[in-house]
Amino acid sequence: TDMARTLVELFYDVVSPYSWLGFEVLCRYQHIWNIDLRFRPAFLGGIMQATGNKPPAMLPKRAEYMLKDLKRMAKYYQVPVQISESDFQRIFGTSSLGAMRFITAIDMTQPQYLEPLSREFWIRFWSQREDISQPENILAVARQAGLSPELTQKLFEMISSPAVKNRLKETTEEAIKYGAFGMPAVVAHFNGEPHLFFGSDRLELLGSVIGE
Repeated sequence: TDMARTLVELFYDVVSPYSWLGFEVLCRYQHIWNIDLRFRPAFLGGIMQATGNKPPAMLPKRAEYMLKDLKRMAKYYQVPVQISESDFQRIFGTSSLGAMRFITAIDMTQPQYLEPLSREFWIRFWSQREDISQPENILAVARQAGLSPELTQKLFEMISSPAVKNRLKETTEEAIKYGAFGMPAVVAHFNGEPHLFFGSDRLELLGSVIGE
C-alpha cells in the first residue's frame, strides 16, 4: 500500500530571501519525498508585529553575517538571490502587503499558478531589485508567470476585497498559532501532530523527523 503522504505547509512572504531558498528546496524535494507540499502565502510584517520580532538586519553584526550567509546559500542551492548592504534599506522601505494579497487572490482562484507567480515575485525583488509594491511591477510579474490579462485584472481588483484581506490575515494568524515568529515557517503534519521548522536550513531535520 502507498504510505500516507505527509502534509508539509510552507508559510512564506516574498519579501523574505530565506523563504525563497526554502521554497525552491521544498519544490525540489516534493518530487523525491512522500509529501504533499502546500504553499501558504502569509504576511511577514504581521508575524513580526504579533511576536515582537525584529528584522535580523537591524542588528549590525547579524546584518553583516546575513550578507555572507545569503551569498553562500544562494550559491549552494543555485537560487539567484542578489544581496548587498544597500539592499537592507530597500527591503525596510518596501511593503509586501499588496504582493502577498495578489498571491493570496491567485491561491483562492487559480492555485495552479501559485508556484510560478510566487517565484516570479522573488526573482523581481531579489534578482532584479525592483519595487514589488508598485502596481506596474505586480502586473509585470503576473504577465511573466503566464497569467492572462483578464485574470490579472480580476486578481488586481480582488486585492482590496475583504475576502482576500481576511484570508491573508487568517493564514498569518495560523502561522503564529503554530509558533512562527519569522519566515519561512515550515509545518509538517506527522503522526497527528504539527512540527514547526523555522528557516531554510532545517530541511534535513524536517526530512529526518518525517522519516525521509
